[in-house]
Formats: sequence, structure tokens, C-alpha cells
Amino acid sequence: MAPNSPNNSTLTISPLVTNHRAQDYFQTPPPVEGRRIQSSHRIFSSPNAKQSKKRLNGDETRISQQVVPPELSFADDPESSQAVPDNLEEIPLTQADKLRLWRHDALLQHHYETAIYIGDKVLSMTNDPNDAFWLAQVYYSKGDYQIACSLLSGPQFEDSVSCRYLSGLCLVKLERYDEALDIVGEVNPFKKEHTVKNPDGGIKLEASMCYLRGVIYARQNNFERAKDCFKEAILVDVKCFEAFNQLITNSMLTPDEEWDLLSHLNFDDADNNAELVRLLYTTRLSKYKNVHKFEDAELKLKDEYNLEGNLDLLLARTDLLYAQCRFQDCLDMCRQIMDQNEWNLQIMPNYLSCLYETGGKNELFLSAHKLAENYPNNYITWLAIGIYYFAIGRTNDARLFFSKASILNPSFGPAWIGFAHTFAVEGEHEQAISAYATASRLFPGSHLPNLFLGMQYLQMNNLILAQEYLTSSLLICPTDPLLLNELGVLYYNRGQLAKAENVLQKALVASKSLDSSAKCCCSIHCNLGHVYRRLKRYKLAIEHFEDVLRMSKIDANVYSSLGLIYLKLGKISIAIEMLHSALSIQSNDPIATDLLNKALEANMKVRNHRFIERANSNETPINKPRKNVRFIGQDKKKDLDLVVEDLRRGEDSSEEGDDVMEMESD
Repeated sequence: MAPNSPNNSTLTISPLVTNHRAQDYFQTPPPVEGRRIQSSHRIFSSPNAKQSKKRLNGDETRISQQVVPPELSFADDPESSQAVPDNLEEIPLTQADKLRLWRHDALLQHHYETAIYIGDKVLSMTNDPNDAFWLAQVYYSKGDYQIACSLLSGPQFEDSVSCRYLSGLCLVKLERYDEALDIVGEVNPFKKEHTVKNPDGGIKLEASMCYLRGVIYARQNNFERAKDCFKEAILVDVKCFEAFNQLITNSMLTPDEEWDLLSHLNFDDADNNAELVRLLYTTRLSKYKNVHKFEDAELKLKDEYNLEGNLDLLLARTDLLYAQCRFQDCLDMCRQIMDQNEWNLQIMPNYLSCLYETGGKNELFLSAHKLAENYPNNYITWLAIGIYYFAIGRTNDARLFFSKASILNPSFGPAWIGFAHTFAVEGEHEQAISAYATASRLFPGSHLPNLFLGMQYLQMNNLILAQEYLTSSLLICPTDPLLLNELGVLYYNRGQLAKAENVLQKALVASKSLDSSAKCCCSIHCNLGHVYRRLKRYKLAIEHFEDVLRMSKIDANVYSSLGLIYLKLGKISIAIEMLHSALSIQSNDPIATDLLNKALEANMKVRNHRFIERANSNETPINKPRKNVRFIGQDKKKDLDLVVEDLRRGEDSSEEGDDVMEMESD
């Protein structure tokens, strides 16, 4: 295959592996009894292996290397019993080869000035595009992107795929995206060669070009094109993990699309690591569905590949716990990861979110402070500071930091969602909807943007759009208690009480099975209480409201609701007690104040009625008023017997309370 083929990797032009067959350094020949095979032909053999003999022949160094002829290759026939030849072919190193090895080793040891000095001499001697690529690689590693780009711009290097790729990468670093796109092309020019297998074991340059094309489109905010390019990159070569990571980490695909993509990947490109790579990729997919497949893959990786305690597997487990709203368990797992690697930035979004959910403000402050010291220009740092300010109620400051994080990384979902939250908590619905809508468009694999959009429209009483977005979110994640709670509120507001009861019961079951926060459980119990109150199933309503009081004893709305229910049941003294409790928590609560006035008025009527009954019991039967004779009192309309009966039926209690009593929305 041609050296500049897009199906090759940069391994084919590396001075460490040039002129060696791929199987000589990627596959270990099986032992054959009675024969001794020297390990010197394996480029990546163990440092403790016996090295090849070296001898001087005049001024030229020769490296002895064993070469297995194709007809005797163990890679082709593992069961072959043919003898391995004892002769060693001596491959001489030219003067340029020696300089290339010098340059390459200097690069690997980060002696950039040495690598540049020697690499420049090699390029002048050979004018070889491969030497230009490696010299530019030194400049790129040193951060001199402009010099590297200028070096690769010569016409003699235009046909080199590796030079084009590195030149485009330099232009991306220089933020010259249009020029970079001209270099790598707006579409993949090598599509016809997708099925050609990579012969050298590295990453196809074609896949790297597709990935770079996706990065360029993402920087230009053309996320749909970026998604297509990343998908193409991983389909071209399954070893292009960078593209796969972009798709999964940034939730660019829906859960169904992620699993469908996995089924179309050609893991044969990974040779005998095909099963390992498939299992690793499975653990990275969305945790909203096929959880059993994730757990099976995790178990196999631990048992069969000895990856117990591997940080990436622990990270995948935190994603599952977070998706299940098990914030405390997720936080504990994050801390376990950070004990092994304190500066693993991949864990930070989950870690910071769990700290916010569990109220860890002090730990949030400490984490944000450490990140600011060590990564002052990283978008994760700005996210951490934004979450801390949001947690302590400094919304405007939080908005600035969330905005900065989204500018540094436009495809970072948590920053967009945090930015939108700062408008939502201030009741700025239009701005919040705009930000949530952007997040929904950028991150179709997450159910959160649609959930928050539904919540905003619900607060604006736009029930049609609220149901549309909440239903879309439910299709992605049907087990989120918060989402089910919001759907219950929606059905309640639409008067569909049976549906509201059904959904809220599901939310309650989900919250218990997922060990959700007390705040979420309180909200669900409270909303169920309101549903049963409207259904006149007062006993169940009281049970749920009392559950709320056991978890949170300072909820004025719950005491007001209980006061209304007891007022309808005719238990006026208990109603008065509950309403007094509500006003002791929130003295200016208009609902509790109105209900208390009605309860006191009703209590006075009942007392007057009892006083009259006791007075009339001493009269003679001739003078005793007949039953149901109307009493002319304060209301001048109803007999007190009828008033009391009305109170028991709830007719004279605050029916308007049904309309103004609020359901709880998180």
C-alpha cells in the first residue's frame, strides 16, 4: 500500500518502525518447542528482553534483525511447525536514518531544540514529506503552530495526507477555521476506501481527517455537520476514540442513535483487541437504556481483562448513578476516583453537580478554588465557580461564569444548562427558554434541556408546549422522578386528576428505588396530597401531607392544605390549629389568612348554635322553637343547623382554595 494512503497511520513513516512488517511488532509469535526465537525483531518488546547483537563495520552501524519470511510467518499460521531460519538479515542504517532516530528520540524526550536542529538538517538533505511532517510535529509539540503550518505549506508536501492533517491541526490551533477546512476538505475525499483495512495497526489518517473536520465544524458552531463527521470518523476506523468520545461526552446522539452506532462499528480493525474495545465502548454509551448491557460489559472487563478499579470504568459507573438520580452514591464514587487521581477533569461535571444537589457548598468552594489555582483557563474551572455562586444565591455572578465556560467550550452541556438556570430562578422565562432551547438542540442525548423547557412553559401556563417538551424528555429518560413529578403537575393543571395520580405514583416509586433526595420526595408527596384533595379522598391526602411534614416541618403550603381539608371535614378546631401553624411560618400567606378567617367565622357560628341549643333545652315544649326554623343572625340567610351541615359537606368552606392552592414544582 502506498506510503501516503489515507488507510495508513503515521506508524508507517515513523523511523522506529519503518521497513518492519506490522505483525513483527504488534503480535507475539507462539512458542514452538525446540526452537528459540530472538525477541530483537519486536520493536515494542520488553526492555528486559535480550537485545540483538550490534557490531561495528567500519564507520557504519548495522542492527541485526530477525526477519520471518511470509511463508513462515506465525501471524499467518499460528499452528505452523516449520522451522524458523537461524540466519539474521543485517539492515544497514544510512546517515539520514541515524539522524532521524536522533531527532525522534529528542522529540520523545522533549528536547525540542535538539529535535528541531537535527530535523532541519534531515529535511534539507532529503526534502522528504515524511521528514517535513516530523519536523512540523516538533514545532507543534513546542507550541509553534505558525512555524509548523508554514513549513507544511510547500507545494512538495501537498500530496502527503499526514502533512495535510497536521497542517489543518495547526490552523485549528491558530483559530483559522476556514483555512483549515480548505486543507482537510469540506467532505471526506476518501469515502471509496472505507472498507480497506489498516495494515499497520495504527489509526487511519482518513479517520483522523474526518475527526479534525468535525472539530472545525464544532468550532464554527455547525454542530450537525460536526456530528456527521465524528460518526464518519469512528465508522472509518473504530480506533479513532477521539471522535467517539466527542459524540458520547457531548450527548450529540440520542440514546437510540448511540446504540445503533455501536452496532455498525467494525471492531475487526482492532484485531485481537476487538472484544475488549467493544466492551469498553459499551460502557461509555447512554445509561438511560440497556443498563443490563452496561453491567454485563463492566463485569466482563473486570473479570476477564483485569480492569477492576480502572478509572474509566469507575467514571462510567458514576454516569449511571447520576442518570438514576442517586446523587449521594454518585458523589461517593466521584470521591473514590479523586482519591486515585485528584485532577481527573472528566469526573468534575458529575462531582460538582452532585455537590450542588446534596448541598455541599463548602466542598464546592474548595474545589472551585483548587481548579482556579491549577487550571485557570479551563472551562471546567469556570463551571465550578459558576455552580458555587449559583448555590449561594449570587445568580448574576454565576451567570457570568457559566457564560465564560460555554464560550470556551460551546459543546459543553452543563455550562449551557447552568446559564439557563440563572434566568429561570429569576423568573426570566423568555431568556431561560432561549438558553434551554440551545442546549436541547446541541445535546439531543440528554433529557434535561427538554425537561427544563417543559417546566418553564408550565410556569407560563402554556400547557400544550409544556406537554410536548415533557413528553420528549420522557422518551429519553422514563425513570427520572423530577420529570414524572412535572408531568403530574401538568395533568393536575389540566384537570386530568386520574392521570396525575398515576404519574405521581410512578414518580414516588422511582424516587424510592433511586434513593432520591428528600426535597424531590417531599414535592411528590405534596402533589399527591393535592390530587387526592381534589378527588375528595381526604384520608389519603392527609397521609401524604403528613409524610411531607415528617420530612420537612416548615412547609406553610402543607399546613394550609391540611387546614383546608379539615375545614371541609368540619373539624374546625384542627383546621384552625393547622392554619395558625402555616401563618407562624409565613405570616403574610394570603391563602392561609383567608382560610383562617373563614375557619374562625365558622367556629363562631358553631359556638352560637350550641349556646342557643343549650338555652332552648331549658324552655317548655310549648315555647321551644321548632326544628329548622330559620335563625336570624349575622348571615340572616341560613339556619345554623344548615351552616354546620354545609361545613361538613365543604360547601361553605373555601372552594376557591382549590384554584389557588399551588402544586409544587422543583
